Amino acid sequence: MLTAGAAALLAALGLVSPPAAGAATASTPDAFTETAQQQIAALQAVKAGRSAAESKVDSKLLVAEKGVAKQLNALQSGAAVSSAGTVLVDIRASKVSPDLIGSLTKAGAGIRAVSDRYGSVRAEVPLNQVTAIAARGDVQRVEQADQAMTARELATPATTPAKTETKQQKADRIAGELQKAVAAKSQRSAAAAATLTSEGDRAHNADIARQQFGVTGVGVKACALSDGVDSLAASQAKGELPNVDVIAGQEGDGDEGTAMLEIIHDLAPNAALGFASAFNSDASFADNIRKLRFESHCDVIVDDVIYFKESPFQDWIIAQAVNDVTADGALYFSSAGNEGNVADGTAGHWEGDFVDSGKSVGKFAGVAHNFAGAAGNQIYEPVSDASSAGVPVTLHWSDPIGHSANDYDLYLLNAAGAVVSFSQNVQDGTQDPYEILQTPLFGGTGLRLAVVKFSGQNRYLSLSALRGRFKDSADGLKAYNTPGVTVGHSAARDAFSVAATPAAAAFGRPLEPGDPANPTGPYPNAFSGSSKAERFTSDGPRRVFYEADGTPITPGNVSSTGGEVRNKPEITAADGVKTSVTGFNPFFGTSAAAPHAAAIASLVLSGNPGLPPSEVREALINTAIDIETPGRDNFTGAGVILADKVLAYTGASPQPLAVAKQPTVTPADGGSALDPGDTAKVTLPVTNEGDGTAVSTSVVLSSPTPGVTVAPRSKSYGTISPGQTGVNDFTITVPATQQLGAPVVLNARVTFAGAHSPTTTSFSLPVGTPSPVAQDFAYAGAPVAIPDNSPVGASVTIPVTGVGRASKVTFSVDGATCSTDPNSTTVGLNHSYVGDLVGTLTAPSGAKATVFQRNGSSGKNLCKVVFADDAAAAFSTVTSANAPFTGTWRPTQALTGGLTGAAVDGTWTFAVVDAAGGDAGSIRSVALHINGFVQPPAAGAPSNVRGYTNNGPVHPL
Repeated sequence: MLTAGAAALLAALGLVSPPAAGAATASTPDAFTETAQQQIAALQAVKAGRSAAESKVDSKLLVAEKGVAKQLNALQSGAAVSSAGTVLVDIRASKVSPDLIGSLTKAGAGIRAVSDRYGSVRAEVPLNQVTAIAARGDVQRVEQADQAMTARELATPATTPAKTETKQQKADRIAGELQKAVAAKSQRSAAAAATLTSEGDRAHNADIARQQFGVTGVGVKACALSDGVDSLAASQAKGELPNVDVIAGQEGDGDEGTAMLEIIHDLAPNAALGFASAFNSDASFADNIRKLRFESHCDVIVDDVIYFKESPFQDWIIAQAVNDVTADGALYFSSAGNEGNVADGTAGHWEGDFVDSGKSVGKFAGVAHNFAGAAGNQIYEPVSDASSAGVPVTLHWSDPIGHSANDYDLYLLNAAGAVVSFSQNVQDGTQDPYEILQTPLFGGTGLRLAVVKFSGQNRYLSLSALRGRFKDSADGLKAYNTPGVTVGHSAARDAFSVAATPAAAAFGRPLEPGDPANPTGPYPNAFSGSSKAERFTSDGPRRVFYEADGTPITPGNVSSTGGEVRNKPEITAADGVKTSVTGFNPFFGTSAAAPHAAAIASLVLSGNPGLPPSEVREALINTAIDIETPGRDNFTGAGVILADKVLAYTGASPQPLAVAKQPTVTPADGGSALDPGDTAKVTLPVTNEGDGTAVSTSVVLSSPTPGVTVAPRSKSYGTISPGQTGVNDFTITVPATQQLGAPVVLNARVTFAGAHSPTTTSFSLPVGTPSPVAQDFAYAGAPVAIPDNSPVGASVTIPVTGVGRASKVTFSVDGATCSTDPNSTTVGLNHSYVGDLVGTLTAPSGAKATVFQRNGSSGKNLCKVVFADDAAAAFSTVTSANAPFTGTWRPTQALTGGLTGAAVDGTWTFAVVDAAGGDAGSIRSVALHINGFVQPPAAGAPSNVRGYTNNGPVHPL
């Protein structure tokens, strides 16, 4: 509905206003039509008349809130308003406080992602509450949610409406694939199991490199960020992937991450793997980059995502996170993008200095940019009809992030000269130098872009139609393209920006009708100097004007002669390869290229542990096979990398990795438990998980627990071959004063001849005889609703008293009568889509354990289900067919041990987060079941029992 103020505004400025000077009745290259002038004048009036709070609101949201767009011919507000009247926004704040979250919730917001570090909240809010939220003093800006896309190149062009798979359809498909994989696995032997291997393994000579150098990724953890890992369980059941360390709650939505992980595993089969979603929000993406390094300890990180707000001219929060992890020694690989390049005529990118066209715009202020420069006067950039559907168009300029005092606006017009879409935020000293709009969902004919300087100084501009193309129009507009569409964190100084070249068959469709044929790859041969880049791969270089903190690189010069030029992309790798993931066979795009490069880097680190990142960079670039233009070029970098050449450059050798495994404890008194005052034999296995033989292997076993003695302190394990285990015995003595239930901690430091030496593993040995009797502690409160798709989640507390130390912890979701009715009040946890949920148990000490993690797909309700560490099957194996979920299952993480390092009396918390949209439920009835310890026999126990040690040879298991 049009507000009274907006109606008055349009009455004054709308169709009765005379056109501004220079307005044309029809569109010409150097003038706006009368219609466009009137539209822009009305929009500028909204901008000029903003209140202080409205100045903090995204222009498209404000126009939608005021209802102005509905009254302007052909104009779309660009705000994605749901049928419920809500919009997805990013709220940028000075600090994310409980008061802010509470205020948003009170205003009807659904919280989607929260970043304390970056002061950002993503929320679904009522459109009519946007300005009120912006009026808060701690809110700096309310923006339309920053959107992202992966660098996967789709076989179906964007102009073809895609068949949307519902949440239930996807769940059914994935469940079917998992069941099929499990059935196939049970019918074949391990030796007969056949898996798919990326053609990139052969084309990059990675197969030869593994054989020649004997390295497989051992000792390296490689982690990916993308949309999601929906089919992870199915891929594992097929034998395509091993265990993957997925950050709880960051499983995401989609399967590009699964496909990327399969590529890494194909080339570096013994590298450990990890994953986190990049799609919760831009700030969440940055947080997850840091988590993968600093919490999950990933050595190599790769992503295939670009957020539209990422600046080409300064490292924003995502690039800053990349800088943080590379400064800590991680190798970071990112897709260069599929936005095209000037050499192939496939890009929609122009950057350069603002040129005053002399054409004033609207009724208030503004002058249009002249794209023709010295060659003439053209205020439009024409968009190709064939690449005009749903294209995000970004405008950045060379002001520092958060401190733009020069105000530029962006408009999209149709062939008739009417404004179709716009972006005209306020920049008056505290905002970002950024505007964005999107072309119509189904494209258009004769669309063109205009950049208007509303106020301020001339700046260097970057205009990008992401996955679109600038192309001469039928009515005489000339397209202006420049290199440099690669932007954002892939252009961070120490990141590797990765271009794409096909490994096998050509990409299956022309990018636009009439385009030349796409190149084919060399498979089953290796890449060579005759290989060609994909025609869609993005080009560089990237000009940057500011350091991450906003310090000018060339103070006083933010024009085309200033700043720093970064040579991006650096290297090229394979795409168009096989994976087992539905929809990703073949897998095209720089999304597929980046994990190939990351996997080769993993092989390098595996054969050269501790090799400095600078030397890895030198090896990748110096050994790359030059393709396309002779010498380094701006869309393939140094060329395509070959694993055998890289490893020959660095040198590589198979490394042993000897690791202590869980010991067996045998008390000398013949008892079943280690008690205070006991002497016991500790049988400690050491397994060589590496590629090379572990020679001169020895173990130093020590204990930080006061009063505990270990004899002997060290033992020789001799030589342990890859995959083999050696065993030795030690003797420990526990002081009689050891508190019942307080564990004895053993630290096993394993040394051997190899770069991974030493490895240290800690073990916690329970002291005391576990009580066979469990004490029960239940949540006694009212049901607690679980907010849909919110990291805030829901939680209940369970008080525990009178236990002291625990020998065993189990957790149950109870209920009286079990059913699959999602509204049932008689189950322990009702929810219409259990696969959305992540459940976490927190002990009074603060220790946490994940109980379940996005398991069960579309199954409904948990009822009379027990989570116990000794259960035969893991809850991760359940499917929707098991609903309602009952019985006994292993939790995602062990409950005993991790949660029982300290006394368990106090308040426990069970929390549930719904990590996907569209479903609801409540926590109703849950309980803890905790076993303590029994007192050992008081007197009469044997004394002076002589410890037994074995100093003989290592016995293989």
